[in-house]
Amino acid sequence: MTGKALSLNPTAWLERNRWVWAALGVLVLWAILSVTTGRFTLHSLSGVAVSASFLVIVALGQTLVVTTGRGNIDLSIASVMTLSAYASIVVTAGADAGLPLALLTVLGIGLVTGLVNALLVIVFRIPAIIATLATGYILATGTLVANRWAAGFGVSPLLKTLAAGRVEGVPVMLVIALLAVLAVGFLLQRTVYGRRLSAVGQNERAAALAGVNTGRIVACAFLASSTLAALAGMLLGAYVGGAFLEMGQPYLLQSLGAVVLGGSLIFGGSSTALGTLFGSLLLVLIVTTMQIAGLPPGTQDIVQGFVVIGVLALAGGRARGRRGAARAPIPAAGKVAQG
Repeated sequence: MTGKALSLNPTAWLERNRWVWAALGVLVLWAILSVTTGRFTLHSLSGVAVSASFLVIVALGQTLVVTTGRGNIDLSIASVMTLSAYASIVVTAGADAGLPLALLTVLGIGLVTGLVNALLVIVFRIPAIIATLATGYILATGTLVANRWAAGFGVSPLLKTLAAGRVEGVPVMLVIALLAVLAVGFLLQRTVYGRRLSAVGQNERAAALAGVNTGRIVACAFLASSTLAALAGMLLGAYVGGAFLEMGQPYLLQSLGAVVLGGSLIFGGSSTALGTLFGSLLLVLIVTTMQIAGLPPGTQDIVQGFVVIGVLALAGGRARGRRGAARAPIPAAGKVAQG
């Protein structure tokens, strides 16, 4: 009876499904734009969804890192995206024949970066915000070198189709993003790794005492984040038809913003892939609104920063309140980790 009453409690339901707020924000903002502009239709929303698709893929990786707790975030993703875009263009040289090698190169960039980040954070105990920022600076140097080689190269036609093509009017990139959301959602909610990842984010010491290899769990999150960022950079380069310096920079703040707007807890332990999807859509709609209003790029960055800070402050206060009111004992964490 108690369980049934809890399931009918709107507050409890909203707490378990925090993605609803981001979804509601998307609907409200879209309705406002439709009324004020008179031309913001479903077709326009499709264009927004394509722009958000690249952010979704990057933000899903950031979601996994944030879930590990301890304030972990990945600041190397911007450099990973930019370098991967350059690498794919240089290796393919505008031909589909070089696409397999380009894919291996991009995956190599992502995996090596994720491995270095994990090594710095887990073995050397360097805070993730410092370790990943340093890794990003190193990759930026590689991007400067690649910039000299990429001039004059085109984009692989097949890769261009994946990034900018449509099938029956549906953007291929949107389908790729939705498949990624389903995969990460399944990973978080239906697998042993997902349960252990949440356990580590909630209480790393308790998870370790329960037998969870916390280092391996955190390392996999950083590997996934860098790999997804690398693939997103490869697709983004094909979408825009080339690569340029600072190409991935906007995705640094936006990836974190999409995670927190979607309802994932910034202190870790609880994340939602569906929320990251709606958070990405909401953030792109906010940027679109500012562009329609004619705000300059600098002002747009300031507004995005205030939005992210506001959500972080609100989420941080609520998370501290919940943890102070009810701190789970070690045996309970053990049950979660072994489930």
